[in-house]
Amino acid sequence: MSSVEVNGGRVVYEILGTTGDLIVLTPGGRFGKDVSGLRPLAEALVAGGYRVLLWDRPNCGASDVQFFGPTESHMRAETLRELLRALAIGPCVLAGGSGGARDSMLTAMLYPELVTGLVLWNIVGGIYGTFNLGAFYVLPSLQTVRGRGIAGLPRMREWRERIAENPANEQRLLALDKDEFVKLSLRWLNAYVSKPGQTIPGVDDEMFDRIRVPSLIIRGGANDLDHPKRTSLEVHCLIEGSTLIEPPWPEDYWERAFEEYSSGKLDHFPMFDTWVRAAPAILEFLDRR
Repeated sequence: MSSVEVNGGRVVYEILGTTGDLIVLTPGGRFGKDVSGLRPLAEALVAGGYRVLLWDRPNCGASDVQFFGPTESHMRAETLRELLRALAIGPCVLAGGSGGARDSMLTAMLYPELVTGLVLWNIVGGIYGTFNLGAFYVLPSLQTVRGRGIAGLPRMREWRERIAENPANEQRLLALDKDEFVKLSLRWLNAYVSKPGQTIPGVDDEMFDRIRVPSLIIRGGANDLDHPKRTSLEVHCLIEGSTLIEPPWPEDYWERAFEEYSSGKLDHFPMFDTWVRAAPAILEFLDRR
């Protein structure tokens, strides 16, 4: 496991493949590079002639926890920029689903010199999708700190998992200032409040004008409340010259997977298990850029 220090925190990464253009592949949520379903897609892209960088973003996997920036995605974009600089890796393709799509889009907007192509799927949007993100990723920690202070964070399941993968994270959490953490959490939470002119959380639509690279968008499912079809269509309209394709997995995959997991039929939520099916379309798109 390799790592470098970026903005005062350790970032864990791995590069698959030895030749070809580099693809930075990013999963969603606060999941790390070893989440189920991500590596098969990475390996398929390597088999297609590319190198793939997998990384644990701040607050994911075995990397250090960090809290700064206008939104968590802004923090991740800045971290990715510094990670690529530290590795002396030139412009690359950014590919990601769900939160990884948002992180990839924002990186392309803020640091266009780093990006040669963009591949996006499972783009989060809409009232339900954005409120759900704020309720899941921001409110629990904010409420814990307000009620129990910073000392309550390491007792939470999410942060216990980060400590289990990286014991240094316990002290990093305990060293946080309560008032500053509350202020940051409110800022991050505000980004998830749906606003006119913001198709993706915390990012003004005019920022899409900065994306000038070949971009592939896999349409969202028709009834997927977390990654709406409408949001993928809007992003397609906002990224000039982008290519939109039908999903290579069942139209209702996300809903059926959620139902099966919630009913106890599955031991994990297979949210990324079908991503490998996108490999042929991604390779075809990248090969003809």
